[in-house]
Amino acid sequence: MGEKELQALKDILEDTNNKQYLIGSWAINFNKETQAFQFDKCEFGGYCEERPVVIDLKGKMIDKGGPII
Repeated sequence: MGEKELQALKDILEDTNNKQYLIGSWAINFNKETQAFQFDKCEFGGYCEERPVVIDLKGKMIDKGGPII
């Protein structure tokens, strides 16, 4: 990741509208192909109860995540 991506991540984390979706995230990943951050809620060992939240570099919510079932 470069400076642009890090600044975008900072902006996403500071946006109070995102807090309800980001709380409970265990990992943050950046997908270079889609230019989006994935906030993963899988616990250690890979157990997942929810889809990850996905937000692009401009702060647009691509997927709010939610229950898998």
